[in-house]
Amino acid sequence: MNPRTSCIPAGVPSRSPKLRPRLWIQGVGLLLLLQVLALPLAGQELAGCPILPPDDIWNVRVDELPVDPRSDDFVQAIGAGVGVHPDFGTVYEGAPIGIPFVVVPGSQPRLPVDFLYDDESDPGPYPIPPDPPIEGGATSDGDRHVLIVDRDACRLYELFDARPVAGGSRWSAGSGAVFDLRSHALRRDGWTSADAAGLPILPGLVRYEEVAAGAIHHALRFTAPDTRSDHVWPARHDASDLSAARFPPMGQRFRLRADFDLSGFSPQVRVILRALQTYGMMLADNGSAWFISGAPDPRWDDDTLVTELRRVKGRDFEAVDVSSLLVDADSGRAAVAPPEEGEWLDTPEIPGFRFRVRIVSGVGAELPVHTEPCIPETLCVSGAVPGRSELFVRIVGPKPNGRLWPTLVRFSTSRIEIWIEQLSTGLMRHYVLDGATPGDDSLPGSFDRDGFPPG
Repeated sequence: MNPRTSCIPAGVPSRSPKLRPRLWIQGVGLLLLLQVLALPLAGQELAGCPILPPDDIWNVRVDELPVDPRSDDFVQAIGAGVGVHPDFGTVYEGAPIGIPFVVVPGSQPRLPVDFLYDDESDPGPYPIPPDPPIEGGATSDGDRHVLIVDRDACRLYELFDARPVAGGSRWSAGSGAVFDLRSHALRRDGWTSADAAGLPILPGLVRYEEVAAGAIHHALRFTAPDTRSDHVWPARHDASDLSAARFPPMGQRFRLRADFDLSGFSPQVRVILRALQTYGMMLADNGSAWFISGAPDPRWDDDTLVTELRRVKGRDFEAVDVSSLLVDADSGRAAVAPPEEGEWLDTPEIPGFRFRVRIVSGVGAELPVHTEPCIPETLCVSGAVPGRSELFVRIVGPKPNGRLWPTLVRFSTSRIEIWIEQLSTGLMRHYVLDGATPGDDSLPGSFDRDGFPPG
């Protein structure tokens, strides 16, 4: 597939309902019980579906990984003095700005799609609703991405250069890809997707709901004008004739430097910048330098986004070496191991599993944890928060299908991490809750819907 350029897009994104916490009375005080709260590491949820598993490469932190040896070359090639630009917002020249997506039920009728690159596309039919939002609008001559989430099957359908045919009874597209949002599966190596890197687009979009909730727990998608004719994990495809090693390959991860000062930025922009420091961004397409992708929303403040993000220059980023996270080159699963320090916890109430819980107080001190007497089929862990009440973590045992539902009772702004390992398979899940404030009813909630296999 030929290199593509980024354009000003359009459409109206679907919105996830807010997670409404409920109060649970414990002892003499009211503590916040966030059912289905322990966030997967860098994980996301949309319409009841995870946006890839919690230990997928899109959904893991990279703030402590080593710098790539070619970082300086890559930054110079993209533009060290060029400012970041939000390729999302409200409306530009009558069209919403950003890559839109739409959520449909499993009953949505499927339509046939004819592909230009049919040898690298997943065949239809695709569940395209009437008049779906198209990037750039219905008359756009740009990338014309169409993103569709089947909320019942948790499957993502993405099209590039999508155009209705015969009044919308069928469609044509440059390429198309289907992703199981509960799976680590990557596309066949060498295949494109609706994106030049052969990756899904939706997992890397900035969404207003995340920013309003105060945290983005995943890597972002961005573009660069010149890329190398090569790709690195997890990318599956490249789109360039340039072979010089100074150009970044598709799939290259970057992060905002840890010493970049976030003070002086608005709350919206600080959320985005914190995500760039923690989870970074992935090079996914050819386009304008340091253009970060997101979904359009009328609630964005365009002027603030543009003027503040342009203060962040290319030189403020560094390329990241993610090779230590590689488990299988044909899988997006990342090796997220628990810290070597600490004690594994187990309980006869939840046989076949062991747990590690890490609690860091609001002032950065790691707290000792201990188990507490608890209700049946539940592990309760607490940590003493200096000067505050104790912090409790409750882990509820597996349902008949083997799924674990970590739940949390908290009274702090501490960071909490939970590792759960199924002893019979060695399968491990990693959940994190980072700095949410009790009483905020817009906290994003997610859990590993795949859970663990029965037995």
